[in-house]
Amino acid sequence: MKLIIDIGNTRAKIGVFTTENKYFKAVEHALIEDEINFIFKHYPSIKNAIISASGEINSIWIDILRQKTALHIFSSTSKVPFKNNYATPKTLGLDRKALVAAAVHEFPNQNTLIIDLGTCITYDFVDARKTYYGGAISPGVKMRFKAMNNFTANLPLLEKEINEFKSSLIGDSTEKSMFIGVFEGVIKEVQGFVNDYEDRFTNLTVILCGGDANLLAGRLKNSIFANSNFQLKGLNYILEQNSINV
Repeated sequence: MKLIIDIGNTRAKIGVFTTENKYFKAVEHALIEDEINFIFKHYPSIKNAIISASGEINSIWIDILRQKTALHIFSSTSKVPFKNNYATPKTLGLDRKALVAAAVHEFPNQNTLIIDLGTCITYDFVDARKTYYGGAISPGVKMRFKAMNNFTANLPLLEKEINEFKSSLIGDSTEKSMFIGVFEGVIKEVQGFVNDYEDRFTNLTVILCGGDANLLAGRLKNSIFANSNFQLKGLNYILEQNSINV
């Protein structure tokens, strides 16, 4: 039994795995220590763990995990289940590597484009031979709203509530115009990337994941919506690559 922890910018995703995901929860950073202790209380047979973080990892979490498990801290030197052709592998985000690991395991022998709609929107391409090449990074939805507020004198900071404007093309107020500009811009950007990849690569599988993936529901053809633990699955496969006894 394995414990998988991914520390994001604002929250952590935590999962317990056997052959399949047994437990999954997203928690705020302040609650991570309590959640780890809760998990070990209810899953005492956990023997291996992996932790991945975009920033600094709290030493308290590490101490608890090392006391109870054979811990692997995911880094740029960790083994991954694909060939990495990225020109600057040490700068490649760990979250992107975990998503690629999940893709090659869940969709083997396929050309795959993974689109993660989170703080940033990332595009990652891995071919049918498990060779990863890279992709693209652009601002996410929340970042676009913040940029319009920060870099102008009069545009407000808006939250992500677009349901009433999804079918609109012309905004009849400043707020509606901003909403439509951001959301339609994201949708058209993503569809444009997908179209270009489909023109270049045959039998392309498109995977959508991340907190804002639901924005494209019904708008993007020939795509697969990954569930919220898709990245944890990738970390689980990476742990298998980096542990002797899993």
